[in-house]
Amino acid sequence: MTGSDGREERSGTRVGLADVRRLEDSVAELRALDYRYGGGSCRVAVETRLPAAVALLDGVTKTVVLARLYTAVADLYNLAGWTNFDQDRPAAALEAFGRALELAIEAGNDDLQANIRYRIGRLHLHYEAVDAALVEFAHGREAALAAHSKLAQAILSANQAWAHAKKADVTGALTYLRRARQEFAEAEGREPSPWAAFFGATDMAAMVGTVHGELAQTVDIRHGRDGIPALAEAIEGYPRSMTRSRSLTLIWLATVHALDGDLDVATTVGEEAVELAGALRSPRVRQRLHSLSAAAGRFDGNAAARELIERIETVGQSGQ
Repeated sequence: MTGSDGREERSGTRVGLADVRRLEDSVAELRALDYRYGGGSCRVAVETRLPAAVALLDGVTKTVVLARLYTAVADLYNLAGWTNFDQDRPAAALEAFGRALELAIEAGNDDLQANIRYRIGRLHLHYEAVDAALVEFAHGREAALAAHSKLAQAILSANQAWAHAKKADVTGALTYLRRARQEFAEAEGREPSPWAAFFGATDMAAMVGTVHGELAQTVDIRHGRDGIPALAEAIEGYPRSMTRSRSLTLIWLATVHALDGDLDVATTVGEEAVELAGALRSPRVRQRLHSLSAAAGRFDGNAAARELIERIETVGQSGQ
């Protein structure tokens, strides 16, 4: 039997902390698959898990369990949104993020709300809806401040910096980037939430490089040169479990070198980026290769650049 809100009515069922822990562990396992292999590796599994997770909400009798369960179900929807985004399914992603936000609000979890807003903003940023992204990042910052989470604030600031870089706003980009670094330093030693644990020193370095790489495209190549050490640091720091992040960072490093006319390094780094992108089940990563292709295309008379462009086109035509 199904209730008016779509939940299955489970009379007589009692849900306890053990059930919540099992759900949290399941989300953690699915998130690890997403990081390593791309959203296509686990999107269906995430969505298949949702009905049973939602149904658990009807079996809770203790308030202390309810808030934690709402958070766990919200985070599962959060992951559903992210994996759909990674699979180039923006409408489905926004629908899942919307449900995640509703549940996070019901749970009273400001930190999770900040993370969901960050992810919605990232979706808008990917599809070049920069102003919409900035609105989401601003709402996310409000939630992060309410949660007193310096790590969430750092994530939002770093992404606000990226959005301003896309608008060719050097002052705004560098101001938010400085703030992100400060907030990240202040977050040191605090246990991160599972949905924000990815953002360690390596990801902070990747965001520094990303912002400078974006400014290299929108303003002047000198900004890209400033970001090369951070990109190299991030590439060195990413473990095998973070394949997608490593691939995206390689794309940025190759793009910056290509923009600067350093084709030997650009093609060497680009080859690794393309290889990883081809192995991932992530159309989003392959779409990000377009910037590298455009940068290499400025040197269409160069054989290595042409070969790199051809490899990118081949990967772009591959399946998910």
